[in-house]
Amino acid sequence: MREILDLEQLQAYLQTYALESIFTEELKGHLHLYGFAQGEHICSKGDPAGILYVLVKGKLKIYTATPEGKTLIISFKTPLELIGDIEYIQGTEMINTVEAVSPVHMLGIEYGRLNKYGRNHPPLLHFLLEIITQKFYRKSNFLSLNLMHPVEVRLASYLLSISYDESDPNFTGKLNTINLIDTANFIGTSYRHLNRVIQKLSKEGLIERKSGHILVKDKEELTALASRNIYEPS
Repeated sequence: MREILDLEQLQAYLQTYALESIFTEELKGHLHLYGFAQGEHICSKGDPAGILYVLVKGKLKIYTATPEGKTLIISFKTPLELIGDIEYIQGTEMINTVEAVSPVHMLGIEYGRLNKYGRNHPPLLHFLLEIITQKFYRKSNFLSLNLMHPVEVRLASYLLSISYDESDPNFTGKLNTINLIDTANFIGTSYRHLNRVIQKLSKEGLIERKSGHILVKDKEELTALASRNIYEPS
């Protein structure tokens, strides 16, 4: 993580996402702009929580641990999204792990400043309520429907999510095959079944396994297979 000392850029993000009325003038004075590199963790499950982040550029991967000790993808997030909001309201440690899929910019403000300058600010409270209720609605739907989709659909959705950031046409990601066990856990299947699906999609020309990575070769067909990306909000 690095702090970006650019007040003009910070102000531009506030204007772009209509956040000027959300934060009081006192809160704006304590906002910081942070940059995270691709693959960098914003936070890990169980970390102490102390900063509310507002995603204003890039894409995030959010995942958690199951009771069996496996990891499971919850969703991918693009702007506008909050990280640390539920933890702020509940006073808990971080409940999920959050990782930058592409280069990310986030506004950040310490919980202490929120308590001091925003606790009784209706626009901020309404904003938090709206975002949090959306999260619980999407998570409920995801957990009930995700594992009902075939592994082909889950893998197609996952590859599309890690390979592209629609807000950044210059970003092209790829899946490291060293992490296929993690990938199998993420999408809720076995390593053996995942390999069979990768071979199938490779034969069909949708993806290519090369030099330790999996690359998307036919984005249109992979998108058609995914139908609606189950890991990203519609």
